[in-house]
Amino acid sequence: MRNIKLFDTDDHQFILLNESDPGEEGGVRSNQYLILHRGAGVLLDPGGFGVMPRVLAEMLRYVPPEQVKGIFLSHQDPDIVGGLSTWLELIKAPVYISRIWLRFLPHYGLSDMSQFVGVPDEGMACEVAPGFALQAVPAHFLHSEGQINVYDPVAKVLFSGDIGAAMMPADDDAAYVDDFASHIPHIEGFHRRYMCSNKAIRCWLDTIAHLDIDMIAPQHGPVFRGAAVGEFLAWLRELRCGVDLLHSGGRFDE
Repeated sequence: MRNIKLFDTDDHQFILLNESDPGEEGGVRSNQYLILHRGAGVLLDPGGFGVMPRVLAEMLRYVPPEQVKGIFLSHQDPDIVGGLSTWLELIKAPVYISRIWLRFLPHYGLSDMSQFVGVPDEGMACEVAPGFALQAVPAHFLHSEGQINVYDPVAKVLFSGDIGAAMMPADDDAAYVDDFASHIPHIEGFHRRYMCSNKAIRCWLDTIAHLDIDMIAPQHGPVFRGAAVGEFLAWLRELRCGVDLLHSGGRFDE
């Protein structure tokens, strides 16, 4: 799949830098996103070490490294952070991640933490270009203890990290979810096991209720748009998951 502009005006673009397979890592297919605002770039979840060369090559079609003004990490997993030490050789912009993961990141070979900004539990506005701020939105325990989402108020896109992630068949590279009912089998198992609890889901739903969302862009799988946005959120509200399904002895409800 090639890059897809989820939003595109003269001054602002929200671009899915989608790699068709996990590259050398042999892991789960993941999405990397680039936001451009009047020439300034922001990377969302730049990816693991194995995909970094291809993601960089795609990014360079739109913006040079010196014009990247921020990197957001939704959480601490290696498919998000694994390539970061190489990215930081090129990009000298702030890197935003939940404050609780700052002490974890040196294990990825990051010795200089001066670029990192710890996002507080309640989230924060992050001005990444003059007059333009992205909102770091808390999404705790979905699935990471300190997961953050990123809301773009111009594109009206919510980057949701692992919320909405889909495990798609190898031959299915659809860019968008337009038929939510047929998409449920690709998301249900993951969300039931990896999301912490229905309480965590409902806290997140209350947190994002005031946002004007046209699309939800997850780190894995296609982007929710149109009616699928509301249908996905309504489905999540009723989902039992994580500790809701846990029994003594390590058994989970199927």
